[in-house]
Amino acid sequence: MKLLAEYEKLGVDIMQAFKVVPDEVFDAFIAREALAEVAHPLRRVREKAQHTMSPEEEKLAADLNVDGLRAWGRLYDTVSGKLQFEMVYPDGHKEMKPISQWRSLMSDADREIGKAAYEGGNRAWESIEDVCAAALNAIAGTRLTLYKHRGIDDYLYTALFQASIKRESLDAMYAAIHDNIEIARDIFRAKARAMGRDGIYWFEREAPLPLAGSARYSWEEGTRMVTRAFETAYPALADYYRSFLEKRWLESEVRPAKLPGAFCTGSPVNKEQRVYMTFNGTLSDVTTMAHEVGHAWHGHVLKDMRPMAQEYPMTLAETASIFGEHILADGIYEDDSISDREKLLMLDKELCGDAVMLLDITVRFEFEKAFHEERMKGEVSVARLKELMQQKQREVFGDSLIAESADPMFWASKLHFYIAGVTFYNFPYTFGFLLAHALYHMFKREGKSFLPKYEEFLRLTGSDTAENVVARTVGGDTTDPAFWAESIKSLQEPLNRYKELLKK
Repeated sequence: MKLLAEYEKLGVDIMQAFKVVPDEVFDAFIAREALAEVAHPLRRVREKAQHTMSPEEEKLAADLNVDGLRAWGRLYDTVSGKLQFEMVYPDGHKEMKPISQWRSLMSDADREIGKAAYEGGNRAWESIEDVCAAALNAIAGTRLTLYKHRGIDDYLYTALFQASIKRESLDAMYAAIHDNIEIARDIFRAKARAMGRDGIYWFEREAPLPLAGSARYSWEEGTRMVTRAFETAYPALADYYRSFLEKRWLESEVRPAKLPGAFCTGSPVNKEQRVYMTFNGTLSDVTTMAHEVGHAWHGHVLKDMRPMAQEYPMTLAETASIFGEHILADGIYEDDSISDREKLLMLDKELCGDAVMLLDITVRFEFEKAFHEERMKGEVSVARLKELMQQKQREVFGDSLIAESADPMFWASKLHFYIAGVTFYNFPYTFGFLLAHALYHMFKREGKSFLPKYEEFLRLTGSDTAENVVARTVGGDTTDPAFWAESIKSLQEPLNRYKELLKK
C-alpha cells in the first residue's frame, strides 16, 4: 500500500504539468504524428488533472489513503474473508462453511439447499453489519470530501470518467432498461412458472433449473464445440483459438489447491495472451472457454497498438468475451447432436445472466445513487441501508421477485460496494453487456461483412470515448435510448425459445 502511495505521488507532479500547461501548448503537443495513437489517453490525463488539488494536498491525500480510504476496504476484506456461516442442510445436519462457499451453495439446483445457505449466510452478515456499515459510510464519505476539494460537484462524475462515457449515455441506457424492463422480468417469471411459482426468491437469481442428468464433456469434446462454433461464424477467431490451444496458452487443469475462477491476461512486451480456468467438463466450463478466449482475441487485435492505447475502460472490456459466448451459444442451439435438455440449461444460464445484468445490477446502481444522496447529508444507519436495499430490489424486480424474499443484507454481502479504487463499480457491466448484444445483433443481421467493423471497434477501445468508438465503427448512438432498447428487445427471441423448451 505504501508503495502504491509513492507511485500516486509520482503521478501528482505529472498531473500538475498537464494541469497548468496552456491549451495551445497541449494541443500542439498531442498534434504530433508520433502521438496520434495516444491522443485520447493524453486528453484523459489532462481532464483528470483539471480536478486535482494543489500538489501538496494531493500527496497528502495519497499518504492518507493508505490508512484511510483503502484501509476501510482492507478492513471489509479481512472481516468478511474470515466470516463463516452455519449451513443447516435439508436432512438436518449442520456444518460451518466459509463465506467463500456461500454463493455457490445459494446457487445450488436444490432450492432447499439454496434457501438454507441464504438464511445461514445472512445471519453471519448480520453479525458484522455494524463494521460493514462503518466501512461503507467511510469509503463514500472520504470520496465525497475529496470531490468537494477537487471541485467535483457530481458524485457520478468520477464513475463516468473511469467508464469513459458521458452522463447522456448512462441516462439513455437506464431509460431504455426501465422502459423495457418487463422483458427482463419475464425471464424470471418464466423460470418461476416452470417451478410452479409466480416469482423467484432473491437467492436463486443465479441458480440453474432443477434438472437432473446434465451432460459432462471431455476436454476434446468441449474444445471441439468451441472450434466448430467459431469456424462457422468467425473463421479468424477459430484460427486464433486453434493456435491458442496448440501453444498451450489455456491453462485448464483440474488439480488440488488450485484457486477458483477464470481470467485472461496478457503482456504488451511479448504481445501474447494467456487464459487461466479449470475445466470440469460442464457446459458452463465450455462457455467460460469461449468467454475468456474472446478476451484474448481482444488483446490480440490490440497487440500492435501503443501500451496506452491498449488500456480500455470497463464499459468496453466485456464486449469481445460476450461476443464469443454468443457465437458458442448459437452453435449449440443449431447442433442437433446436443439434447434439448442441454440447450435448455444453456439458455437458462444465458438468459438468467441477462436478467441479472438488467435487474440485479440496476438494483445496485439505484441503491448506490440513493445511498450517496443520503450520505451527503450524514452517515446512513444500518436500518436505513437495509430499508434502501429492499426497496430498490422490489422496485426493479417487480412481480418477478417474491416480495418477502428481498435481501436486506445485500449492501453488506456484495463486495463490489467496498472496492476503494473504483466508484460505482457495477453499471459498466450492464453497459458492456448491452453493447455486446447490440454488436452481435448487427453481426447476425449483416453477416461476416460486419467483422471488419467489429475488429476496428476492438482496436479503438483504448483510443476514444465509448460513445465515439461506437459511432466511428458501427454508427450507433449510445446517447439515444433507442440504441439500448433494440439491444434489450433482441432478448425476446431467445426468451421465446426458452419458454418453448420449458414446455417440453
